[in-house]
Amino acid sequence: MAIARIWHGATPRSKRTEYLAYLKRTGMKDYSDTPGNLGASILVRDDGDRTEFVIISLWKSMEAIKAFAGEDTDRARYYPEDSRFLLELEPKVKHYKIAFEL
Repeated sequence: MAIARIWHGATPRSKRTEYLAYLKRTGMKDYSDTPGNLGASILVRDDGDRTEFVIISLWKSMEAIKAFAGEDTDRARYYPEDSRFLLELEPKVKHYKIAFEL
């Protein structure tokens, strides 16, 4: 059964395009380079003067997630320039077992 790893963050709306490009170069690249990753999607939502991002990555197992995230799989993984963009560095992510797929 696959596992979804869900991360959330928000930037000022003025930084949306630049941060999206940064996510593609960092996290999305690392997801695709990690064995056991089944894919990932970035969701974007403007809300007033801020933009919210949700990344849903799909994994074969918790062991595959550990290869990406480290031993503490619930801890969010951040990159050097994230603090330049994000309004807050949320410490945790959520994991869900996928119960049904089309």
